[in-house]
Amino acid sequence: MRFNLSRRGFIFSAFASFATLISKPSIAQNKFRYIPTQYIATLASAEERSGTGAETWGLWRVDPGPIGVWLRFYQLLQKAGNIAPAGWRFDIDDWWLDENGLIMKAPEFPMPAGKYYVTNGEDNIALLTVEEPDSDGKQAWSLSDDKSIADVTHGPCRSARYTPKNGSKSCSPKNANRNVFPLKPGEEPPYVEGCNRKKYAVLIVFALPNES
Repeated sequence: MRFNLSRRGFIFSAFASFATLISKPSIAQNKFRYIPTQYIATLASAEERSGTGAETWGLWRVDPGPIGVWLRFYQLLQKAGNIAPAGWRFDIDDWWLDENGLIMKAPEFPMPAGKYYVTNGEDNIALLTVEEPDSDGKQAWSLSDDKSIADVTHGPCRSARYTPKNGSKSCSPKNANRNVFPLKPGEEPPYVEGCNRKKYAVLIVFALPNES
């Protein structure tokens, strides 16, 4: 995740956009409260507006960027018993990278059911509804105002999850090419030798509805 001033600017712009959109029926029907910024990692396709599969999504309640560990400090992380300076535990068999080359704390899985105001950090806002799991553990979701996942994806944030191809400890951050970071606009997170890579889109959560 980016945690520089430009992203804060995006978020402030989103707040301004929210004020202009508050008259829309789908939004005006709910009172809302701002929250410290959270982030959703989603596997939904860019064109989707609703669907199932939210049980595969994750939620960062705290920005994982500032508490991340740079790839170049991975050996120090190992020496610290895989405990990051911020106190979270690194899992060699399930780890995350952002667009800057930071090893991130994993998000919370599965995605908690509820309603979230999400934005791309610029000019699009929607109310995301995540349903409770059904009898098979599947979670349905939907976006308001005919918005798609692409509309509310924060482009600068890119996150990838790495798991081993060939058994435990066969996928290591030491094999990641640090020279590709920071990623340029449109660039995908790199493949890492010995790893399966799964890409997640990132939605910014900035408010929750106050349900009566």
